[in-house]
Amino acid sequence: MNKLNSLLTTLILSIGITFSAAADKVIIKFHTFVPMPANSNALFVKPWADKVKKESNGEIITEMYPSMQLGGKPPQLVDQVREGVVDLIWTVAGYTPGRFPRLSVFDLPFLPTNATATAQAVQEFIETVGAEDLKDYKVIAVHVHSPGMIHTKNKLIKSLDDFKGLKLRGPTRSATALLKELGATPVGMPAPKIAPSLSKGVIDGMVVPWEIMPSFKLQELTKSHTNVAGQRGLYTTPFLFIMNKAKYESLSPAQKKVIDNNSGKSLAKHAGKLWDKFEGPARDLAAKAGGEFHTLSGAPLIEIKKAADKVVSDWIKSANKKGLDGQKLYDTAKALISKYEKII
Repeated sequence: MNKLNSLLTTLILSIGITFSAAADKVIIKFHTFVPMPANSNALFVKPWADKVKKESNGEIITEMYPSMQLGGKPPQLVDQVREGVVDLIWTVAGYTPGRFPRLSVFDLPFLPTNATATAQAVQEFIETVGAEDLKDYKVIAVHVHSPGMIHTKNKLIKSLDDFKGLKLRGPTRSATALLKELGATPVGMPAPKIAPSLSKGVIDGMVVPWEIMPSFKLQELTKSHTNVAGQRGLYTTPFLFIMNKAKYESLSPAQKKVIDNNSGKSLAKHAGKLWDKFEGPARDLAAKAGGEFHTLSGAPLIEIKKAADKVVSDWIKSANKKGLDGQKLYDTAKALISKYEKII
C-alpha cells in the first residue's frame, strides 16, 4: 500500500511539474507581409526567434505567420501589434504615412549611407529624439535596408528627361514626392503589390533595394536598373521590428531579460550588416536575368539632388507645422549617420 501511495504521489508530482512547465511557456505570434523565404524572415526574424527560444530554455516560442496569413493588409500591421491582435511584427514604417513623423526623416533622399551605419543611427534616434513615435510599442529593433535604386521594365534612366511619363512605385511619402519632382507619376504601394502591378502595366517600375527583389521575382519583371553615384544613396526606409507592450510586460523578469538581451543597437547593427550582404547576390540575379545597369553622375545627378533638396525642404516645413523642429530632426539624423559611418 505504501508503495502504491508512493507511486501515486510521484505520478501526481510529475504531472504537476509537467503542467507547471507548460504554463511557463510563452507563445509569441509574429506577423509580417513578406513570404517566409524572404531574407527578413528566413535570415533575421527566424534566427532571432531560435536564439530567444534557446536562451529562455524553450519558454519563449515564436510562431511565424508570413504573407499576412493572420489577415489584414500590410499598413494594418502596426495597429495589429499595438492592439494585441498579434504579438510581434516586422514591417515598413512608411506604409503608414504620418504615423511616425520623427522617424520619417530617415525616408528623405540622399541621407543614407550603407545599412550598417544607418541602422545604428536610426536605432539611437528612436531611443532618444524620436522615442515619442514608438512609445506605444516594445521596440526590439529599428533598422534600414541598403540604399534603394530605380528599376524599370524597359527604359534605362540616364537623365532627368527619362523619368517623364513613367509610372513608378514608391514605398513612402518622401519617395513618391521625389519621383514627382523628377517628373514621373508616383504610385504608392507596399512591396507585395509590385509584381502584379508590373505585370498588368499599372506601373512601369519602382524604387527598391536589390535585397527585396528575389522575394517577389522582380528581377524577372524589370530589366533596367539605375543607381546614383556618391556615398549617399537615393533613399532608404526604416523597418520596424516591434512587440506588443502588454505582451512584453506579461513576461517574467527572466523572460524580459532574454528579450532585452536580443534587442536594441546590437540587433540593429546586426540587421544592417545582413542587409548590406543581401545586396550583391540579388544584383547578380538581375544580371543573370539579362539586366542592364547605369549609374547617374555629373549633371543628371546634380539635377536629381536639386529635386531632392526640395523634398527635404518640404518635409522640414511639414514637420514644423506638426509642432516638431524639422531642421533639428534632419540635422540629428545626418549627424548620427556620420557618427556610425566613422566607427563601423
